[in-house]
Amino acid sequence: MLKPFDLLESVLVDIEKGIRTSINSDILAEKYELSERHLRRLFRFAFNQSISGYIRSRKLTASLEELLKSDDKILKICLDYGFDYEQSYIRTFKREFGITPGELRKNKQGVKNTPPFHLVKIKPPIHLSVENKIDDGVIFGPDIVMVPQFHLIGKLHHIPSSDSLYLAPKAGLQFWINERLKINEAGKSGTYYGLTKIMNPKDWACEYLASVQVKNFDNIPVGLTAYTFEASMCVRFRYIGQHHLYDINQTFAVEVYNAIRKLTQDEVTKYIVLNERIYFEKVAVAKGQYGGDYYQMEWFIPMVEKGVTS
Repeated sequence: MLKPFDLLESVLVDIEKGIRTSINSDILAEKYELSERHLRRLFRFAFNQSISGYIRSRKLTASLEELLKSDDKILKICLDYGFDYEQSYIRTFKREFGITPGELRKNKQGVKNTPPFHLVKIKPPIHLSVENKIDDGVIFGPDIVMVPQFHLIGKLHHIPSSDSLYLAPKAGLQFWINERLKINEAGKSGTYYGLTKIMNPKDWACEYLASVQVKNFDNIPVGLTAYTFEASMCVRFRYIGQHHLYDINQTFAVEVYNAIRKLTQDEVTKYIVLNERIYFEKVAVAKGQYGGDYYQMEWFIPMVEKGVTS
């Protein structure tokens, strides 16, 4: 099994090589010995879009040059780029660009009574950077997302910042093995939540809730704590890797938080990241939940627009 960075990079390269063929997720999954379902989930998790939609957009974008620079018939171009029927190519093209291939050609030639000047927004190829690599995994972000209100039940720990890289994963593992099954809704859950609430920003003393998501607080087991995360605009970082949450090392953690700190200190962004108050991680504990033999993690930190009091 390839490392996540190598796999995703190879898939992107294969898509570009296969633009003028019938390349699809099934062919790619077979090549890399993944189920198509896992490959589709992995691609969406990594790039926030479907692999089929990305392949289609790249094919349509590549066909633009043929339309504008050659005299080939539209039928030939559509077949060259792996579309089976001319009409399906034309319909898909119009959905993508807001104009038909024929209208685009007439527009280029200045033919009268054709649609006015039309900007065509193309889909450039995705490129992974070495900056995305962390240890044996890949990190993506930041994304700006709206997180709806949700409820957690878990084991509350008071952790000093100096020991957080060691104690938080340890608390999470103990909760997952020992306390999780006490929660009625958690029996089949494959997702872990670790919520950090900063109690004293000066020394970063914090409360850490090792938890799972629940629908309500009707049954809170003795010794466990309930918490509601209110709806918030958040910055999100996503990670795909070969090691488990509880194998995270200090180097990995430092790289993640350096990326978060960079966003916080960016004078260009119009947002302020509230990482000195509260943030949480969401971890797919079981392998294969999104992508074969890889684990996935997400970090969410609330943010506000600059100039907005919160």
